Amino acid sequence: MGWAKRCGGGAGGKGVSKGRLIMVVFPSRCSAGLFQLFVCGDSCCIGPGLSIRPDQKTQERAVSMKAARLGVVAFAVGVLGGAALLAGGCANEQEKRGRDLYVHYCSDCHGESGKQNEGFNWSFMPDPKPKDLSNKSEMGTFKDEELFNTISRDMLDTSEEGGDEIGDDDFAVPTMPTFKYTLSEEEIWAIVGHVRTLHGTKMEFNVAARKASLEEGLKAAQAKFEQAKQAYEAAEKKANEEAERKSEQLKKDVEVDESAYAAELAAMVQAKKELDAAQVALNNFSTRPGKGVSIPRPDLTVKSAEAAKLVERGKRLYENKYGCNGCHNLAGEGGKIGPALDRAGFRLNATWIYRWLKNPQAMDSATRMPALGLKDEDAKAVTMYVSTLRAPKTEPVAQKPVEKP
Repeated sequence: MGWAKRCGGGAGGKGVSKGRLIMVVFPSRCSAGLFQLFVCGDSCCIGPGLSIRPDQKTQERAVSMKAARLGVVAFAVGVLGGAALLAGGCANEQEKRGRDLYVHYCSDCHGESGKQNEGFNWSFMPDPKPKDLSNKSEMGTFKDEELFNTISRDMLDTSEEGGDEIGDDDFAVPTMPTFKYTLSEEEIWAIVGHVRTLHGTKMEFNVAARKASLEEGLKAAQAKFEQAKQAYEAAEKKANEEAERKSEQLKKDVEVDESAYAAELAAMVQAKKELDAAQVALNNFSTRPGKGVSIPRPDLTVKSAEAAKLVERGKRLYENKYGCNGCHNLAGEGGKIGPALDRAGFRLNATWIYRWLKNPQAMDSATRMPALGLKDEDAKAVTMYVSTLRAPKTEPVAQKPVEKP
C-alpha cells in the first residue's frame, strides 16, 4: 500500500490503482482505529480502494493464538521450573538425609558441628581422638573419595604383634567404625556431602553419574555373561556331537571330551562372578547390605586347650581392630555410647553376642552400633572374650544421713 499521506490515499492522494482493492483487517476495533489515525490523521478520509475495519472472527482467532502462545510459554516455564524444583528437591532431600544420618551415627563422637570435644562421647574415647571436621585447612586437603573410603572401609588389626600389614595410605583407627556393612553407598555419600558443609565446602563427586556407571556396568556384565554362556553351550554341544559320532563309528560308548570346552566353561564361570559382583554393587548403592540378612546359629564349641588363646585373641580384636572400647566402657575406661560391658558375661548369651556382632541391624533396626564386617572366626573370638567379662556387682555406696544442726 505504501505510506499513506494524510487522506491522500496510497499514492500521493490518487488512491489505489484502478481495479485494485486493499483491505486491512484488524483483530480489534482499537487497532483498526489507531491504524486509520496513522494513515489519515484526524480526518475520516481514507482514499479510494482502501478499507480499514475490525473483524470479530479475526479478533477471536488472535485471542486464541495469543492464548496458545501464552500456554506454550507457561508450559515451558512450568517444565523448566518443575525440573528445577525437582532437582532442588532431590538435592535438599539428599542434604537432609546426610544430616540425619550424621546426627544419628556420627555426632556423639564428632559433635553436631564437627568440632572437637563437642560430642558427648569425645572425651571418654581412647586416643587418637576424632578429627576436627570443621577445620577447613585440614579437611579441604582430602578428596571426596578419600572421605568416602574412610567411612566405608574394612577394619584393620593395629596390633603390633599378629596384626595386619598397614600401608602409608591406609586409615587404621579402630575407634572410627566402618559403615560399609551398615549403610548403602548412597547414604554414605550423603554423609560425605554433609561433612563437607561442616567446613564450608561442597561435595564435588557426582553421585548420579556413579549410579549410572553401576547400571551400565551391570548391563555390560549381563551381556558378557550371555555371550560366554552361548559360547560354552555351543562348545559343549559340539563336544557331545563329536562323542556321538565316534561312538557310532567305533560301535561303543565314547566319553565326551570335557577339555574341548574347558576354556569356554572357565570364561562363563568368570563372567558369572563378574555379573554377581556388578549386581551386588548396584544393590548396595541404594540398599543397605545387611538388610534382611539373618545370621544362622553358630557353633561356639571350643576345646579347653584353645579357649585361653581364643579369648586372648578376642581381647586384642576388641581393642585394636574393631575399637569396641570407643563406645563401650570397661572398668570405668572407654566410651559411653553403648552399655558398659563389665558384666556382659552374666547378662548376655554367647549365641546372642555372636549374632549381634555379625549384624546388629538384623536384631535391632534402630541401633546406632554399625555392623563392622566381622569374619566368623573374629566374631567367635570376640564373643568368647566378652563372655568372660564377669565383674562383681558393685554395691551402691551408702550415704551418711545429713545431720541437722
